[in-house]
Amino acid sequence: MKAIKKGFASDNWSGVCPEIMEALADINKGHIFAYGEGEEEVSQTAFRKFEEHFGKDIKVFFVYNGTAANVLGVGHLINSYQAIVAAHSAHLNEDECGAPEKFIGAKILEIHTDNGKIVPEQVKPFLSSIGFQHHSQPKVISISQVTEMGTVYTKEEIKALADFAHENNMYIHMDGARISNAVAALNTDFRNITTDVGVDVLSFGGTKNGLMFGEVVIFFNKKLAFDFEYARKQGMQLHSKMRFIASQFTQYLTDDLWRKNAEIANNMAKKLAKKISLIPELSISNKVEANGVFVLMPSELIPKLQKHYFFHVWKESPVYEGNIPMKEVRLMCSWDTTKEDIDGFIDLILELV
Repeated sequence: MKAIKKGFASDNWSGVCPEIMEALADINKGHIFAYGEGEEEVSQTAFRKFEEHFGKDIKVFFVYNGTAANVLGVGHLINSYQAIVAAHSAHLNEDECGAPEKFIGAKILEIHTDNGKIVPEQVKPFLSSIGFQHHSQPKVISISQVTEMGTVYTKEEIKALADFAHENNMYIHMDGARISNAVAALNTDFRNITTDVGVDVLSFGGTKNGLMFGEVVIFFNKKLAFDFEYARKQGMQLHSKMRFIASQFTQYLTDDLWRKNAEIANNMAKKLAKKISLIPELSISNKVEANGVFVLMPSELIPKLQKHYFFHVWKESPVYEGNIPMKEVRLMCSWDTTKEDIDGFIDLILELV
């Protein structure tokens, strides 16, 4: 099958990075305990790697994909009569095909935000429902790091939300599908923006940064993880050949492979944004803080570019600059995006405009 020409659609369109592929090949030998059970050392090695990065008082569970990590992680914290507070743009709200509502049965309370972030003051109005039996009871604040708008929460912003949650008998969940990009952008470490600031549950992603498959649910209080193994099994996410997920994360968390991949993607996004900013017909519509670039471009230009470098239209409703209809598009850079990819894309834009 002929590979699609590299574009800017999503960082999960990319392939598997060589180090991860090598780890998969190395572990593909002989027989090993299924489900991570018994004396299966591969999973234990991965668990120790996570403890190095997040601390000892954690409980780690492998699942197959990000939707499961989000839904099972949050679902283990709440009852169906309780509610999840999240940005309207959150993956949990917009891109899980109703999975939270179906499998948790809980209501999502949306907060509109232009930059993808929420702050305690926006959550506060929902507290009036607490104790009122006719309303869903807010129980979890869910944030995305990186947000769906390409922005990054700082340590202080996360701590403020976590403190607010805990003061009001709530939990905080982090959708970390792109957490490596966030940590690289902040020039910090994983623990600094999770363990140290009070995050309760993290959906830790890797497939957008070079892994083949597999995500992780991390509980930062082992008591919260009580019986989660049964929820994971019932949720159809207990992978039988667990070694193929575990070995990827062991490699990913060794020698800062996660950071190397994330920095490439982030740096390519900065290069792309810089070049786009020099083209008068286009304009950057959001801060470029990680590996996503949001751009307003003439509507008629979009399909012409997509024939050669595919990307997604973020907002279909046009805005007008003068009499020219413009649409917002999202350009995502990956661990394998190159300067040549960016130059080719920019050259095509210049040719067409």
